[in-house]
Amino acid sequence: MQFTQEHNQFRQSIRKFIDKEINPYVDKWEEEGIFPAHELFKKMGDLGFLGPSYEEAYGGMGLDYSYNVVLAEELGRVNCAGIPMAIAVQTDMATPALAQFGSPELKEKYLAPAVRGDMVAAIGVTEPNAGSDVASIGTKAEVDGDEYVINGSKLYITNGCQADWVCLLARTTPGKSFKGMSLIIVPTDTPGFEVSRKLDKMGNLSSDTAELSFENVRVPISNRIGEEGMGFILQMQQFQKERLIGSVLSLGGMQKIVKMTIDYCRERKTFGQPLIDNQWIHFKISELLTEMECLKHLNYYCADQVIQGYDCTREVSMAKLKAGRLSREVADICMQFHGGMGYMEEYPMARYFRDARLMSIGGGADEIMLGIIAKLEGILPGRRKG
Repeated sequence: MQFTQEHNQFRQSIRKFIDKEINPYVDKWEEEGIFPAHELFKKMGDLGFLGPSYEEAYGGMGLDYSYNVVLAEELGRVNCAGIPMAIAVQTDMATPALAQFGSPELKEKYLAPAVRGDMVAAIGVTEPNAGSDVASIGTKAEVDGDEYVINGSKLYITNGCQADWVCLLARTTPGKSFKGMSLIIVPTDTPGFEVSRKLDKMGNLSSDTAELSFENVRVPISNRIGEEGMGFILQMQQFQKERLIGSVLSLGGMQKIVKMTIDYCRERKTFGQPLIDNQWIHFKISELLTEMECLKHLNYYCADQVIQGYDCTREVSMAKLKAGRLSREVADICMQFHGGMGYMEEYPMARYFRDARLMSIGGGADEIMLGIIAKLEGILPGRRKG
């Protein structure tokens, strides 16, 4: 991927925004367990940060997906993982299917306000009894005249406490087939919708995560994205951008924490010399830097495939798997090199250690990524590639 002067200008604008509008408040928002999404998103929307690759007709910048990558790389510099994840939900998780397959009326009503930062979006897939096994979801949307009547619940929903609308995956045809699902936009001010509870997490504290309930929630059939019964397919496509942008965000966090570790090991002296002079330490950091560089170029390759319109499910699954495992390794090794200081909550290392663990779980666990790769390679029992 080749970055131009325009990319660099976009990058600098984001970096200045983060330094002014996000990082100074991270500690406060982490302590409060939530950040002011409407306020922050509006500021980002005014600068065009929430829809770089979306159509200008709906408030986007009309650029290619490489600008989403630049945005995510810079968001990785935020002093926590929760706020970048919440922003990524708005830009790359809850809105891609709407932008690509939604009707003009639906995009005008929900995508445009999300891009402007006037509405906060969430993606509703996971349920109490259906996480990585998306085909098992039980939330139902039954037709009644020109409306869907929705009943069910969703769990672990990022932005769930503040969202103005949810991109909901629900079953519109009885049974268990993946062909019986649809993606539906559900405004959260609709009667019957409720935030059941705000969840208390180990990390990503500033990102509000919720359990949502739907009791006879009525929305127009026109709120459906694409054709009825295509929801599973559209969500699988939407997952690819979610997983890719998650990998890019994760790498940004790794780069920041490894640099912090190098600086610490240069300054910290033991037995009369800087820690960084210890061969084990500078060799191990060099290994991490090498792994991170490989992941960066895999991310760039996937982004190029997205731009060209190719299916990159295999490569995105690999990137997501590698990002989750490498972020855990980075967290563990860098914590060890910081010693007791790294274990203190007053120091950034402890927050990173907690936040990084989610990458191997959210958006499809490592085991799901391995299964996808094995399936596409034809190495599952009874399957042969080609």
